[in-house]
Amino acid sequence: MLVPIGEVEEATLETLGQSLAQVFGSRIEIGDRVLLPQSRDPRRGQYLASTLLALIPSPASGNRALGVVDVDLYAPGLNFVFGQADIAGKRAVISLRRLRQEFYGLPRDATLFMERSLKEAVHELGHTYGLRHCPNPGCVMHFSNSLGDTDIKGSDFCTVCQEKVGQDTQPGVL
Repeated sequence: MLVPIGEVEEATLETLGQSLAQVFGSRIEIGDRVLLPQSRDPRRGQYLASTLLALIPSPASGNRALGVVDVDLYAPGLNFVFGQADIAGKRAVISLRRLRQEFYGLPRDATLFMERSLKEAVHELGHTYGLRHCPNPGCVMHFSNSLGDTDIKGSDFCTVCQEKVGQDTQPGVL
């Protein structure tokens, strides 16, 4: 289930949901919108990713929930994060903010934005299946320290990671 947190474009959610359905072979539902809290760090101008992760409702047994937010996120010790997952649980969150070319003063590129969004969504959902970061730079589970890393990797799991995910997935609802 995709869970919009705050203001997220409906078209972005729908396109992301369709792409995730192809990757995971599951039907993707868009859940109820969650209000964005006022807990932004005033000094950083960012939201703590774990705070937003905690707002995502727990999904039904066997399913996953992905929060989608269009604000800048950080984690302790890091300048920013593209997303975060509850490794022990079934929830993850991604931020769309830094995936847009416009964030860096570049011309808008809707196709590139959706490719990046899919990669980060699959990556964070991969963590909910127990996957760690993969050493294969082409695997979606490879760590992205920058957009360059995200752009290089694919949106699919490598064969090793796919085997691990395949053991824990069943067709149904994400």
